[in-house]
Amino acid sequence: MTAPRHGANRSSRIAGFHRKTPAERRDLVAAFAGLDDAAVAHLANMGNLPEQLADKMIENVIATMNVPIGVAINLRIDDEEVMVPMATEESSVVAAVCNAARQNYDTGFTTSVSGTLMIAQVQAVDVPDPYAARLRLLGKRDEIKRICDACDPLLLKIGGGFQDMEARVLDTLGGPMLITHLIVDTRDAMGANAVNTMAEKIAPHIADWSGGRVFLRILSNLADRRLARAQATWKLDEIGGTSVRDGIISAYHFAEADPYRAATHNKGIMNGISAVVLATGNDTRAVEAGAHAYAARDGRYSSLTRYEINANGDLSGSIELPLAVGLIGGATKIHPTAQTCLKILGVTTAERLARIIAAVGLAQNFSALKALATTGIQAGHMGLHAQNIAIMAGAMGDEIDTVAKILVERKTVRIDAAQDLLSELRRSSVPLQNRTITELQKGETK
Repeated sequence: MTAPRHGANRSSRIAGFHRKTPAERRDLVAAFAGLDDAAVAHLANMGNLPEQLADKMIENVIATMNVPIGVAINLRIDDEEVMVPMATEESSVVAAVCNAARQNYDTGFTTSVSGTLMIAQVQAVDVPDPYAARLRLLGKRDEIKRICDACDPLLLKIGGGFQDMEARVLDTLGGPMLITHLIVDTRDAMGANAVNTMAEKIAPHIADWSGGRVFLRILSNLADRRLARAQATWKLDEIGGTSVRDGIISAYHFAEADPYRAATHNKGIMNGISAVVLATGNDTRAVEAGAHAYAARDGRYSSLTRYEINANGDLSGSIELPLAVGLIGGATKIHPTAQTCLKILGVTTAERLARIIAAVGLAQNFSALKALATTGIQAGHMGLHAQNIAIMAGAMGDEIDTVAKILVERKTVRIDAAQDLLSELRRSSVPLQNRTITELQKGETK
């Protein structure tokens, strides 16, 4: 039965919606939005994530959003061969990493991390003597450590737990605030739950010791105690010579100096990083927030990467950014696809995962800058995007590659051009597979 069209009397106020099954919610949504049976059936297809599991992961589940997972190859990271699963909907992202890694395969990527420390913040306001209170809090370090470590004995057992604290007076529009940082080693967990629990536990004590009122107590996604770094060298003869090298460096200089360019520059880096973060079930929003905040840490938004000329005249690239990722907890632990992606990566620690992700970000950036400095970003990207346009136009099977190739050749990668071309191809009496690409490019029909 086809669901009714949108009605003027429809309401999104539905009592007990969260207690209903996914199927019952789909029926209610279909009635609200006027979805037909085909649309409802499509939503009911959960792919490789069981409906019962999806229903426990978030609230009010009706469907899943399947994102393609590609595998980046050619990567040698710290002298280890790696295949990297990447979940993304954007054309050319996976290919860019593969191409960058192929061009420095002999030397590969060298990586490091600063550790697995996370920060929880506790905000105290209306403190009568904030500077004196700061010193009082610093004097309570051992007691704060005892209270925090008692929150998670297992974390302590595996070498994690409270490591240090900071207290600072922050001038704000609402007056001075006393901000306490709990610095915690979360080991192979991303750590949000662990540090938030500690912040909640210590909050009333900070209120007592400071004489103020405590409001926010939550982690910071600017995980600057959890930095991941990667470095790579691309030899001149592998990338096309000095003009290409100098063009890449000029593009980097542009991003370093101008936040308008840096925003797009860093977005390209995150194309690669977020794809691996998503594939492994980690928190893309937390990683992205931390990366962009880190890019502005000096008071001006700038590039997350650097490019230089080494002593041999080759191109040296590097990246450094916060990467709060984990192997335990959340979707990483319960999502079957995330678990399989981690097996493909072969990682056994959060530090190793962060190292690989940093290398992917650098590779992604190198490919983008090389394209910009040479053929332009559209040449490669539009070649892959043309396939999406062909599908949108209704192409099927062999038609997709044929239509995409002609669109690129004609430099008209547009939906209207794809529709016209597809109609032209289908009007011909000669089967598509029996015609030459030259005939198709010329628009000839026999």
